Amino acid sequence: MSEIPVDPARSALMAKIGPRDTRPEMRVRKLAHAMGLRYRLHRRDLPGKPDMVFPSRRVALFVHGCFWHRHPGCKANRLPKTRVDFWEAKFQGNVERDARVTAELERRGWTVLVIWECETRDEDHLRAVLSAIRSRPPASSQDPGFGQERAEAFTSAP
Repeated sequence: MSEIPVDPARSALMAKIGPRDTRPEMRVRKLAHAMGLRYRLHRRDLPGKPDMVFPSRRVALFVHGCFWHRHPGCKANRLPKTRVDFWEAKFQGNVERDARVTAELERRGWTVLVIWECETRDEDHLRAVLSAIRSRPPASSQDPGFGQERAEAFTSAP
């Protein structure tokens, strides 16, 4: 069976989907701010550039799209009907990268949380997750790894 050619119009549409400031991410950010939580966005010094970082609690939060990151059991976790080999490889790469990023953040002493796109429509669920973050005790300078990534950035030789 021959591969179906790429539709330029669809390709242009898909290229417009950005990794930042998505509607699900904005829902989480708005509620977190309303609940008094303060955070940093897309910290480049952390693996995977988490969508939201709560440095005082050492929590890295990702807001994952169900389609792109393969939310198990979600109806949005579907495989396109065209270019199946391409999409299977793409999705497998995304899942593997997510696992590597999570493992590295945890190795550095961060708690990693994922909120799925479909979960952002449930405000009660979002409140529960954000309340759990808020109730975590602040990280102290006595914690192993606290500020480690910042210290490494300053101690590397030029």
